[in-house]
Amino acid sequence: MRTLTVRPGAAVRPDRSFSAPAVVAACVGFVLIGALQSLYGPALPALRQDFGLSPSGAGLALSAHFVGGVTGVLAFDRTFGRIGNRALLGASYALMALGSVAFALSPNWPLALLGALVTGFGFGGIDYGLNQLFATGFGRRSPAMLNILNAHFGIGAIAGPALIGLFGADSYPSLFTAFAVLAALLLIPLGGVRDRTLTATDECPDGSDPAVRPAGTTRRTAQLLTAFVVLYVLHVAVEAGVGGWEPTHLEAVGYSTTLAASATSVYWLMMTTGRFLVAPLTLRWPEPVIIAASCAGMGACLIAAALPGLAPYAYAGVGLFIAPIFPTGLPWLKRAVPAAQRAGALVIAASMVGGVAAGPVLGKAIELSSVRMVPVVLFVLATVCLAATGWLAHATRATREAPDVTSAAVTRN
Repeated sequence: MRTLTVRPGAAVRPDRSFSAPAVVAACVGFVLIGALQSLYGPALPALRQDFGLSPSGAGLALSAHFVGGVTGVLAFDRTFGRIGNRALLGASYALMALGSVAFALSPNWPLALLGALVTGFGFGGIDYGLNQLFATGFGRRSPAMLNILNAHFGIGAIAGPALIGLFGADSYPSLFTAFAVLAALLLIPLGGVRDRTLTATDECPDGSDPAVRPAGTTRRTAQLLTAFVVLYVLHVAVEAGVGGWEPTHLEAVGYSTTLAASATSVYWLMMTTGRFLVAPLTLRWPEPVIIAASCAGMGACLIAAALPGLAPYAYAGVGLFIAPIFPTGLPWLKRAVPAAQRAGALVIAASMVGGVAAGPVLGKAIELSSVRMVPVVLFVLATVCLAATGWLAHATRATREAPDVTSAAVTRN
């Protein structure tokens, strides 16, 4: 009988970066990171009781997670393409598992914070690694696949608080431990991930060296990258701003606490739904059109949210329109700024910083005006997002009209 030798990743199609089981595992991974991030808030009462913390002290857990996330994105970006995709993702899942167990079982608060930091580090590696691979791994289907991938993050973000509600805040050690086991299990399907992605040579098929570029090209790259960073920082600030301040605003204009909380849950649900809905549209419409429509719709809904009678419905609309911006923008970024090898890491890290900064910055703006001004302040940010998108659409028109070489490049791997 003849013995067949199966190489790692052999099940991956030659024009794709993932086998079918690996795609499913990646989506489960995004459910996992969404759930882990969303568990800290609902667990705060139990954390305060277990460790004798003030509200601000307990809130350091989420801050440590985000600091670890930004650090993880930047650190794994430095090794991306050097150690192989499987090693990068495997290390990220292992760190999430280790950090989650440490957070769940720590006997004191400093060790728990270290666990949250390590969990966040692995979180950043998964967030960056899978977004990078999906942005180039499916050819023209990459925007659709990225929206589907990030929609699963929303599923996890909804499931995390629901599990705390079902089992109680005191159950957080068990939940973190269960998610650690899931992270370890996700190491198994990594054989279906292609270990090598596009190189600088692949992205410049004419044989030119991307490191040697005219000064004008360097300036243009800096301008494009700055505009993408502005778009990502501000749209995530709007996303986090609505999520954090919608309940306060709705209560201020006369809605009950229960309705305000329910409306916020609907907002996150609509964001998840929006990513699933837009996936087929990305196969028919270019990324700039989708993102421009999203920014315009987001702004219109925020203006409508200033009217008390429309506010709950308008915030749901914000969730629907803002949903496609993050995942749809990444393939556009990769194609528009090929000279910036760290572009993806920069905008993903910047988006995390935007999410962290949104709370205190928006809070200060509200202190200077009133809670009723929440949708107006966010509308201003949405307007800047739309302006940045318009400039980028004009500046990258020639790039969009160029033939898609991603699939051909992946085939050579």
